[in-house]
Amino acid sequence: MSSTAVSQPRINDYGVVGDCRTAALISRLGSIDWLCLPHFSAPSLFAAILDGENGGHFSLTPKRRVRVERRYRGDTAVLETLFVCETGTVRLTDCMPINTDPEGCPIQPQRELLRLVEVLDGEIDLTVDFQPRPEYAARRAELVKRGRLGWQYRYGNRLLVLASDVALEPSADGRGLHAEVRAKAGQRLHFSVCFTEGDVATFPLLGEAAEERVAATCHWWERWSRICRYQGPYRAQVVRSAITLKLLDYALSGAVLAAPTASLPENIGGSRNWDYRFCWLRDAAFTYRSFMDLGYTDEASAFLEWLLHSTRLTWPELQVLYAAHGEIDIDETELKQFSGYRGSRPVRIGNGAQDQLQLDVYGEVVLAAYDYVLSGGRLDPFERRMVAGLGHTVCRLWRKADEGIWEIRDIPRHYTYSKLMCWVALDRLLQLHEKGQLSIPVAKFYRERAALEQAINARGFNASLNSFVGAFDGDQADGSLLLMARRGFLDARDPRMVGTYDFIERELGRNGLIYRYHTDYDPLPEGEGAFWACSFWAVDCLIEQGRMDEARERFEHVAGFANELGLMAEELEPDSGLFCGNFPQAYSHLALIDAAMGMERRRVGREET
Repeated sequence: MSSTAVSQPRINDYGVVGDCRTAALISRLGSIDWLCLPHFSAPSLFAAILDGENGGHFSLTPKRRVRVERRYRGDTAVLETLFVCETGTVRLTDCMPINTDPEGCPIQPQRELLRLVEVLDGEIDLTVDFQPRPEYAARRAELVKRGRLGWQYRYGNRLLVLASDVALEPSADGRGLHAEVRAKAGQRLHFSVCFTEGDVATFPLLGEAAEERVAATCHWWERWSRICRYQGPYRAQVVRSAITLKLLDYALSGAVLAAPTASLPENIGGSRNWDYRFCWLRDAAFTYRSFMDLGYTDEASAFLEWLLHSTRLTWPELQVLYAAHGEIDIDETELKQFSGYRGSRPVRIGNGAQDQLQLDVYGEVVLAAYDYVLSGGRLDPFERRMVAGLGHTVCRLWRKADEGIWEIRDIPRHYTYSKLMCWVALDRLLQLHEKGQLSIPVAKFYRERAALEQAINARGFNASLNSFVGAFDGDQADGSLLLMARRGFLDARDPRMVGTYDFIERELGRNGLIYRYHTDYDPLPEGEGAFWACSFWAVDCLIEQGRMDEARERFEHVAGFANELGLMAEELEPDSGLFCGNFPQAYSHLALIDAAMGMERRRVGREET
């Protein structure tokens, strides 16, 4: 492993800003190490997080730092980093402006990243290093100075402009810009990175105009955050998770992406490195219900509309994941030019899981539609036909082996959770029929649901272990089975569910966290971290069993591993607390919201009785 790789920041040390179209990851040292333009799934402009030497970055860093403090400005996605230095204190504000008044001010950059520096006291020596590496560092951009308009990079039909009130000079290799700046108390410096693709470029003003854009964006986020109807003891964590989901909610379609990053490893130095810049149907029920529970009905409706529209392209079968606009071709390739996060290779973009059979997604999509109807919505005739058609597909496919919820790249198996969600699909379709929402072959669906229930109980439950197990006729624990009671298959107090919780805790638990499975469950050689969502699902089990003191204690323990900004990755190492996997991860934040809402429902229910 190279010294460059070793020096890369921990995943814990990143914050995120975004405009609901793309997102930037910013380290504690003030370096933007990941940004794709013009949208989440586009090629990277900065990718130092995947290759500290060649990936590209934009750093604003004072020399001789003593202490670093970070926070979001209130309930917003505007990040503030405070550098306390030997000679003074400086505040760095990072923001991706949101056009809050498109009618009053329709001319805006296609994308803008704003960085504001304010010296609060003393005198600061600041290093500015702007090193763009377009197209995953595979393309060289032409650098041209445009006077007061700043520095321009042009590549293909894309234009990148860096404007600043700091004098910048080309770096030695001519590929970037650099400056050494001494700033005094009261001085403010502004940096604006604007991107345009295939359109007329717009160059916004700096100075007070830039600070007004930050203020307007803060106001937009604060107004959005106030909609959150959760008022329980964990409001700060819930609101931060909601903001993170909103950052991943692609504004142009309503899709909620799993994460804004690609190939951050589940095991440092290993090969479990996947691209998560897409929307997994598995997240559907959690996503819709979280938005609805928190009062974000517009986001919930937009997501469901995207979900039902996108799945038309493959109906009556479902693909595992779709791109933000509903595209279904997501080929997986390797970026051989990148060394990987701390030497973790290969670096992958795209995701080969699109070609897998994962039967649980049928249950997740039907469950989202069911929750929509329960919330007062009505399916139109085409949607009713479409949702009913998924039931026919379940009847045809459920006896097949599949790759399962964990997308294991091995021979297909009969995963218990996959069969459970097929049962959920038919169960909720039958309930929708009883509500007069669907016309379905009732006898057939009843018969197939009963066959599924019999198979799950006979082959998915291991009597000698007193637990449901990951695959039929097996003996291994699987964290996904913590959801069995929540999905309505059996009561949480059922001895079999209590036994399953105990078995998973014993086999997969460590330091109050839950692994999703043992690593010999799949053919990849190296291990991985504990799975954040599974750890919150354990909280949900405790809630459903009425063990509220244990649930609260565990929730606080699991949520306490988030970084100081309240952000969570996909996984973490239970002993060290080091994050692993893509970051920030929607599934982790969805699970936190769900657990917090579950505790609040139980608390309010007790008060009302």
